[in-house]
Amino acid sequence: MRITKATTIILGTLLSIAMVPALASAQQAAGGKIAVIDVAFIFKNSDAIKSEVAQIENSMKAYEQEMANVRKSMQKEAELLKTYKPGSPEYAGQEEKLAGMESKVKLETIRKRKELADAEARIYFDNYQKIRAVVKQVSEYNGIDLVLRYNSEEMELEKQDSVLRGVMKGVVYHSPKLDLTQMVMQAMGTKVATR
Repeated sequence: MRITKATTIILGTLLSIAMVPALASAQQAAGGKIAVIDVAFIFKNSDAIKSEVAQIENSMKAYEQEMANVRKSMQKEAELLKTYKPGSPEYAGQEEKLAGMESKVKLETIRKRKELADAEARIYFDNYQKIRAVVKQVSEYNGIDLVLRYNSEEMELEKQDSVLRGVMKGVVYHSPKLDLTQMVMQAMGTKVATR
């Protein structure tokens, strides 16, 4: 019995069509529910998080103002140094005092910046843990097996970094029904921002 090319193509097509429902049901049985969340959107739009970060920023501004006053005082000390004769005991004493002030200001500035950076990191860490806990609750309640992080920010052609971020997104497409972002924000007690 001779099988023609046309017969082979027809049989292959029929076999493929017959296998599609079986393949689809096998994938459904093996797979689970998937959802997505835009964590960056939550951080940018949560009033509570923005308030905590603003407190840190205000602390930094207050510190910078304090340091501006210290610098003015140091300028006065530098002017006083100019009134002394180089090599005199007064000059040496004033020079040492000024160097000590500069050293102290640099050290305090480094410590303060680290302190504020650590405080800001703590805010993001703690809030991310809250987000994860809410995502876990929502996922378990809704039978979701996997939640992927994505970025809903649209690309802006005029901004190269925006285009690069857009091209590198881990999620290329998702159905809006899969997005847990608003649900998680509501569960966290956050005023929901519109996109």
